[in-house]
Amino acid sequence: MKIRSLEEKILTPEQLTKISYQIRSVGKKIVTTNGCFDLLHLGHISYLLEAASLGDTLIVGINSDASVKKLKGNDRPINCELTRAKQVAALESVDYVTIFSENTPENLLAVIKPSIHVKGGDYLPANLPEKAVVEANGGKVICVSLIEGYSTTELINKIKCTPL
Repeated sequence: MKIRSLEEKILTPEQLTKISYQIRSVGKKIVTTNGCFDLLHLGHISYLLEAASLGDTLIVGINSDASVKKLKGNDRPINCELTRAKQVAALESVDYVTIFSENTPENLLAVIKPSIHVKGGDYLPANLPEKAVVEANGGKVICVSLIEGYSTTELINKIKCTPL
């Protein structure tokens, strides 16, 4: 099996538009997900493995630093967007990674046109703003189970409360 470099896996949304078309044109199923992935942990890894199992190609959208700040506050992100993208791209279950600047991934999903868009079980599909875009292109939104006790916020709080 050929191992691709991180640079080959981290693409712009424009590059992914072309690749997504090629993948769909040969009948392959694209699965997408998105998030901050600020401090990579077991919950993320499990979630990405489950997402990858639902199709042929897994594309992960990473929120830009600016959008993470808007969503999570001024103390976030802990890791910069390129570091977060490289960490996620290094996972075998992930085929491609892109960084997007909006708070939600509708624009990205409109060009990728996934068969399945995955979010964690802490979301309800009906409440996701991206649901309409995914379904308008013939896809569906699935929420997968979470591993209890693993969240970036919990990890940050644990680090802050640990005495030196």
